[in-house]
Amino acid sequence: MEVILTEDVRNLGEMGEIVKVKPGYGRNYLIPQGLAMPATSGNRAELEHRMAQIEKRKAQQQEEARKIVGEIDGISITIPKRAGEEDKLFGSVTSREIADVISQQGVEVDKRQIELVRPIGELGIYQVPVKLASGVFAHVKVWVIAM
Repeated sequence: MEVILTEDVRNLGEMGEIVKVKPGYGRNYLIPQGLAMPATSGNRAELEHRMAQIEKRKAQQQEEARKIVGEIDGISITIPKRAGEEDKLFGSVTSREIADVISQQGVEVDKRQIELVRPIGELGIYQVPVKLASGVFAHVKVWVIAM
């Protein structure tokens, strides 16, 4: 099934792209969530007509994100966690915890914007990228310390 993305979707594509997905994923998740629309001939023609609006919206989101980069880039946060032998954590540090700590510092970040490959499972210092818009990233230094 081919769909036209109406928003950026992680690991799939950016707004305005036509991508091929499994029918269930498109029908049951992307389309109902408003992240995509079916790639019918009418929608493709409409996409070509609306590409200027989409590009303008992308540029506006990137401009807003660049303003926020200065606030977020270089922030250093500390997350205390219980640790066992060899600095292994009981549990892990997730993107939600990182977003909550950043929000406490006065900058609103959604957990989906934090680009963790996998949850942090050991004590240490980590550079965590935060995707603010398409192609605009800030980096947060996360210190995971023993409680």
